[in-house]
Amino acid sequence: MAKEVPELEINPEIVCQIVDRAHEFHAQDEVDFEEEPEGPADMTAVETLSEYAEEPTYLEIKSAIDDLEPDQQVALVALMWLGRGDFSVEEWDDALSQAKDAWTAHTADYLIATPLVADYLEEGLSQLGHSCD
Repeated sequence: MAKEVPELEINPEIVCQIVDRAHEFHAQDEVDFEEEPEGPADMTAVETLSEYAEEPTYLEIKSAIDDLEPDQQVALVALMWLGRGDFSVEEWDDALSQAKDAWTAHTADYLIATPLVADYLEEGLSQLGHSCD
């Protein structure tokens, strides 16, 4: 019997738009983050991104994530964690639960300050049977 793939609480097309913008933002020469923030409550992400406050691609990604409902932001964080290898598909409910517990108003900054966020989101989508292709 085939294992059922968990339902994604956010439209994969929205995730792919964020992935595209994140690739664009992180590809810029002046964008360089030394380390990943520890979680959505890690204020170093907000501090690190403050120097990009006027950068159009950053503003576009931040706005796109901030405009999502909190449960969609939670799904986005869980998806990133899945793609990063912090959780397996079988642990999806645990990833969602932990992402919900960690959710803050700075979730967008946490995601954007994660250097490989676009790759992690793409991998997470792939593991849940979706693709940005």
